[in-house]
Amino acid sequence: MASTYLEKKLNEIPVAETIDNGNPEGSETKTRTLTLRTSNGQEFEVPKSVVVLSVTIKHILEEGFELNKILLPLVDRRILARVISYLTKHTEGGVSDEEKRDFDKEFVVRKEMSVLFDVVSATNYLDIKGLLDLVFQEIANRMQNKSVKWVRKTLCIENDFTPEEEEQIKRDHAWAWEGVESDDDD
Repeated sequence: MASTYLEKKLNEIPVAETIDNGNPEGSETKTRTLTLRTSNGQEFEVPKSVVVLSVTIKHILEEGFELNKILLPLVDRRILARVISYLTKHTEGGVSDEEKRDFDKEFVVRKEMSVLFDVVSATNYLDIKGLLDLVFQEIANRMQNKSVKWVRKTLCIENDFTPEEEEQIKRDHAWAWEGVESDDDD
């Protein structure tokens, strides 16, 4: 009975999306793909040449696991789709470094901080250094000259300093508050 229930549930999962890496040799791409399954059950069929930019997935494959499907329990569908688009662009043939830089700028611009944090989480889990560096830099750029309250709120950091301790820190390290938005702006 349990296996019938499980089979029924597995059959309810949407059909895998195929990510085209622009390889004109369609049949070769089909034989060299992996299926990545997200935390919410969505599956993406992705060329191995794309996913091996993830150190985590590369290690899984190097350990001799011949998996057709890799479960990614810490990554949801919308974030994996973004990560795959980044990986695909960075593995495409004939794409110049300038085109990749332009793509990278567009990849992070106008994204909500929560989306960037989700991409950081997924990228850290998948161990994709280039993307992690890109998103961390964007987050750092957005945080530049922001108030202490803004940073605490954005990063969900609890203030465990007393008002007196905060004032002492400001006096001792006044240079750190130069050009920073006032905490009173919130």
